[in-house]
Amino acid sequence: MTAQIRDFRFRLDAKSGKAVLLIHGLTGAPGEMKFLARRLHKRGLSVAAPLLAGHGLDEAHLLRTDWRDWRDSLLKPLEELRADHDEVYVAGICVGGALGLALAAEAPSIKAAAVYSMTYRYDGWNMRHWYSPLAPFIEPFAGLPLIRRLSFEEPYPFGLKDERLRDGMTATQGAVIPGALDRLPLGAMAEMYRLTRHLDEIGSQIRLPTLLIHARDDDMAHPRNSERLQKALGGPTELHLLEDCYHMVHVDLQRDLVADLTADFFGAAPIAARFARPYREPVGA
Repeated sequence: MTAQIRDFRFRLDAKSGKAVLLIHGLTGAPGEMKFLARRLHKRGLSVAAPLLAGHGLDEAHLLRTDWRDWRDSLLKPLEELRADHDEVYVAGICVGGALGLALAAEAPSIKAAAVYSMTYRYDGWNMRHWYSPLAPFIEPFAGLPLIRRLSFEEPYPFGLKDERLRDGMTATQGAVIPGALDRLPLGAMAEMYRLTRHLDEIGSQIRLPTLLIHARDDDMAHPRNSERLQKALGGPTELHLLEDCYHMVHVDLQRDLVADLTADFFGAAPIAARFARPYREPVGA
């Protein structure tokens, strides 16, 4: 019997006429965006968090997709937001942020973007002893048939400085977010590299305002990754380096600041909770 993918998407509606498409990370799931979504919603923004193609089930399902499939799976939720909002923005973590920019290159109606913890390479301080020495050998061959099925677990501290969240990840062996995978196949990593090369190639054509947020002490991706993206983009950019958090800035100790920087960049009202409509559960949840 073939396993069925649950409908992990969610949406929160508001009346400001502004909406944000929130994009989870590679091997992640929409649930990781819920805190950010609620905070943006309180600022008067509608939010929608879809499930990327290939995600939500297992590694084999993920490996049947590439980065273009992930990007294209955002087209329908984008159109749904544009149908009843005056302005639509995109925001995402890591690969999700890169996909938001790739989507914006195809959909110029997107007003602005936010990219959290941009990752070209896994070169943070926690990668030095196990991934960085192997990177020159892994990256050229990660997409080959026999190698692409190999996978690795995200190492402790899981991109989190928040000890409470980190302990929860340890206790559940990384399976905190419903639908998220606890291992990253090398084939999916190869698609991440293809996506980032694509952004380098078309970056000068991406002219929408872009907010870049990165932890100064990111355990997985050094801030130089966001600096590299900033140089590649053709539009105005704003880079914030945060203290007291690691890679998962949107859920870690500075999550409130990340949400408020994002809301401010997208022109949200300071206090807008009274404009909000009730939470709408996704079909099939």
